Amino acid sequence: MTISYRCLGVLCVFVPLFTMAQAPPNQPADYFNQPVADSDPLRTEQARELDVYIKTLAADRTRFHELFTPDYSSAADFEKSAVPLREAFCASIGYPPPGKRPQKEASFQKIGADRMGTYYRAMIPILPGMHSEGIYVVPQSLQEKAPLVISMHGGGGSPEVALFHGGANYNDMVRGAIKRGYIVYAPQHLFRAEGYPANIRQRIDDRLRLVGTSITAVEIAKISYAIDVLIERPEVDPQRVGMVGLSYGGYYAQVTPAIDTRIKVSVSSCYFGVQEGRYEQDEHSVPTDFRFMARMTLFNDADLVALICPRAHQIQAGSRDQASHREKGKMLAPRAASFYKKLGLEARFQHFVFVGGHEFNDASAWNFVAEHL
Repeated sequence: MTISYRCLGVLCVFVPLFTMAQAPPNQPADYFNQPVADSDPLRTEQARELDVYIKTLAADRTRFHELFTPDYSSAADFEKSAVPLREAFCASIGYPPPGKRPQKEASFQKIGADRMGTYYRAMIPILPGMHSEGIYVVPQSLQEKAPLVISMHGGGGSPEVALFHGGANYNDMVRGAIKRGYIVYAPQHLFRAEGYPANIRQRIDDRLRLVGTSITAVEIAKISYAIDVLIERPEVDPQRVGMVGLSYGGYYAQVTPAIDTRIKVSVSSCYFGVQEGRYEQDEHSVPTDFRFMARMTLFNDADLVALICPRAHQIQAGSRDQASHREKGKMLAPRAASFYKKLGLEARFQHFVFVGGHEFNDASAWNFVAEHL
């Protein structure tokens, strides 16, 4: 502290002038202090380092190759070599969801019939207090056990939208199977619910993650656990199970057969590569329910096909759909196809761009299913 004298008329007074910052209350004056802003550049550097680190990880394929070392000696050997990747995928999404499977019987309530089939409202207990709910259709032409096809609707949709009043952009995704003599189960997934917020799907997914699982895991269970029940029905051939899906349903037509190897053939329409394209443009544009751990490094769409191979898989994209639903998929498809090619099973994989928009392409899908189911 220094002393300054100032004179006011004949009166001189002294005023203390402090040349160092006053110590905060209850802090000794001799503590070292520095302006907090002096370290702002270090915080900026920390953000830069993290940004570079994330981009480096996103581009690094080392972890994938360490986890998955494909054995192309035979189809069976390939499937064995994919087990660690499948286990890691299950761990990433929290599958199977926690909870003891209920012992209650499933119910099938007849809701209608027409010249093609008989329609039932199915309620299949899968987890404590939870059902897989959907429409179950048995063809009128049925004379013996028939294949079972899971028909998965897209975002904001429902089995009813995909089935009734023309089927909208689903076209014949449900009735096409019935026409060909297949039994159909069209389950309902969560996208909207009366009395709940518009973002109910995200809210439920966020809450599920906090307790160790995810909406992806639960909705896969709604399909796979339902298959457990349905293949026990007398009209179903348990060795012939297929799956088709549009948009969000196309997502589930990839991730479900990636886990459930009983699905012998699958068709994913208007989905493949969408999230990878979004990620390249803006990482935050990827919807939250697709943001499970290592989504872009270990479980991108092309690599997930390794968990479907050697079973048959078709990917569809519309030539008039949004470019985001087609172009990145075209770039990823050769890598997905390579798993089949190295096994000499090229015919079991197909990436097909049809003339059309964001819709299910009946002709290519049902021809592919008939060939491999």
